[in-house]
Amino acid sequence: QVQLVESGGGLVQAGGSLRLSCAASGRITLAYEMGWYRQVPGKQRDLLAVIKSGVITNIADSVKGRFTISTNNVRNAVNLEMNSLQSEDTAVYYCHFDAYIPGVGRRDIWGQGIQVTVSS
Repeated sequence: QVQLVESGGGLVQAGGSLRLSCAASGRITLAYEMGWYRQVPGKQRDLLAVIKSGVITNIADSVKGRFTISTNNVRNAVNLEMNSLQSEDTAVYYCHFDAYIPGVGRRDIWGQGIQVTVSS
């Protein structure tokens, strides 16, 4: 069974930076798409940034110029560098893979979520 393991969240002051990482625990033959989303309690999960085949295809206006997504395809990992953090960035952050798993097929896989809290 493939799981996504997120790390790097926590508490940071406004204006600070954090780097989130997400790696697959099992074997993935091909990751068609990797991305980051976030969710505030009581609201829908919002897309932040997506990479398909090494190309950034989506990035939310609210984080453009502050957040950077990158991948390490050797490790089947995706990162989110977050700079100039604001209180509005406080949320649970989720990574997502659209990937091919040997013996299973193509699947949507979500991480368990990691809390980011920005204090003002």
